[in-house]
Amino acid sequence: MQRELSVGEVAERSGVAVSTLHFYEARGLIRSRRTAGNQRRYPREILRRIAVIRVAQRAGIPLATTAAALATLPEGRTPDARDWQALSRAWRANLDARITRLTRLRDQLDGCIGCGCLSMQACPLRNPKDELGAEGPGPRLLDPG
Repeated sequence: MQRELSVGEVAERSGVAVSTLHFYEARGLIRSRRTAGNQRRYPREILRRIAVIRVAQRAGIPLATTAAALATLPEGRTPDARDWQALSRAWRANLDARITRLTRLRDQLDGCIGCGCLSMQACPLRNPKDELGAEGPGPRLLDPG
């Protein structure tokens, strides 16, 4: 059996803070076992899961989505290339849709900066199709707090 890693070793090897590991564990993204002295111990394959979590975060994938995807991976063995490819395929459509939305936003933003109007009635960024107008007069985007 391979030696398990302490929380400090996982933090050092993965490049994330111990508090982040605790956060991931509380959210069900990773698991540890407790020793008789109540210390966390992680299997070595946890480093791969943490790497996927970090990549997903950089891609803007919500933690809940990441947790659901990681829950499909096998327990008791290190995920293999096919497991990771299945996870990647599951995220592809979502990422493609996000890329399309961000590209559209970028293109609209360029046009908005060019016109300079920022019209509350017509601006496709702040108030598409005058959706706020249906809520009646007065400010709708201000934080009341």
